[in-house]
Amino acid sequence: MTAVHWAADPKAKRYTSTRTHGPRTMNATTIVIAQECANLKTCRPGIAYLARKAKCSDRTVEYHLGMLREAGLLAYQSKGGRVAQGMDEASVYERIIPAAFDEALGIRTIGEGVQQRPVGIAEEGRKLIGKLAKKAARKVRRRRPRTPVSGGKRCTLMEGGTSPAFPAASSIPPSETGLASGSSSHPTPKKATRGPRKLNRVGRRYQLAQELISNVPWLQRASAARISWIARHCADAGWTWQEVQAAAEEHSPIDPAEARRPSGLLAHRLKGVHVLYADPAARRLMVTAWEDSRAQEHFRHAGYDQAASPVTVTDTALEAMRTIHAVLRPAPAAADCTEHAEGPLDIETLTRAEVLEHRAFAAADPEYVTTMLVVLGDVDTRRLLTHRIVDQALVLTRTALTLAPAF
Repeated sequence: MTAVHWAADPKAKRYTSTRTHGPRTMNATTIVIAQECANLKTCRPGIAYLARKAKCSDRTVEYHLGMLREAGLLAYQSKGGRVAQGMDEASVYERIIPAAFDEALGIRTIGEGVQQRPVGIAEEGRKLIGKLAKKAARKVRRRRPRTPVSGGKRCTLMEGGTSPAFPAASSIPPSETGLASGSSSHPTPKKATRGPRKLNRVGRRYQLAQELISNVPWLQRASAARISWIARHCADAGWTWQEVQAAAEEHSPIDPAEARRPSGLLAHRLKGVHVLYADPAARRLMVTAWEDSRAQEHFRHAGYDQAASPVTVTDTALEAMRTIHAVLRPAPAAADCTEHAEGPLDIETLTRAEVLEHRAFAAADPEYVTTMLVVLGDVDTRRLLTHRIVDQALVLTRTALTLAPAF
């Protein structure tokens, strides 16, 4: 500690830091950190331990430890670091008295390394080492920073006032004429009502993204944050979700089943469209052309044109069943043609080979199962095609209807 006080003397300026940031000279914090290192039997302090003792931040402790090492007062015996289980291991230091201290005070030493010890001192260094020893014997504490009191003079009931006159002597009571009148003369009166808050740029982007996800079928699985970032240029230009959809589907429609990554597909389709359709009139023409497109019209109504009346569906199913039955069943003899008229399929008359043919055809085509449900009913269809084939076809049909465009 005597060597630390000798190196930290601000008047002598024996040490100046070479760092480009942080403290340049040693101060009371350096002395406090050196005291804590000197009190340890094995000099192995952690950064958090020194910061708690010196009542400063971890970065401040690192600065002052670096200055002690740079001045030759501390040296690494082993440098700490990250060990197993993510724990930090503290560094082990060796406390050193630099050779410049012995030369400046004329201290004579014998031995080398850890066996080196002082045996005498020059006459001119005795007075200085006595002063340094007194400083080293005292425990240095960091000064508590003082915060200036705002307003200059302190005038409280606990500490008294600095004014010679009584504080309440010059006070003027408030006027009682306007206390109960209900009128106010405040220079900035508050507004009684407040209208709805306006969306900023980010809010408008998220609003457009939510509208696209809610209304465009192939964007229903996308993230609102991604869509808001992709369509940010369109949102800033005041586009509607119909205009964004029309720009994305201008050249070819998009099937929801094929949109595996909707956000990436939208980013590809919207690249540069905010520059191409910067004029609102051009956007209106683009939307009109998109709505009148034959390809888009055909795609939007795909799957709905078959929704005819129940009589038409039944007649079509009966015709299909007659065709399938005629193919699977051998042609009857001429004598039997007068006995059998055309009618609905009777599953009791089918042979085993015909039943297996029906099941194989139903497993390959789910629409055949739905037709059989209309013609035969649920009970007879499950008797003929088994529960597994019917349930599988219903699941596939329901999935296809779910993924169909909601126009």
